[in-house]
Amino acid sequence: MRLRTLFIASVIALMSTMPGCGGGGAKVESDITTTTKGQQLLDLKKALDSGAINQQEYERLRKKVLED
Repeated sequence: MRLRTLFIASVIALMSTMPGCGGGGAKVESDITTTTKGQQLLDLKKALDSGAINQQEYERLRKKVLED
């Protein structure tokens, strides 16, 4: 009988702590996007052609993409 009472008390104690583990109902989202080296290079060329970056920046960033 004592073992059963101890078990029930343990379950009740454990259940009373569970609501605190829920994060308060906060919504968590995670977006993972990956691009290929080819796509990164195309994007860099587009940025160069549109004037968003200059030739030096293009070469530096292109080298970085190719090294990764």
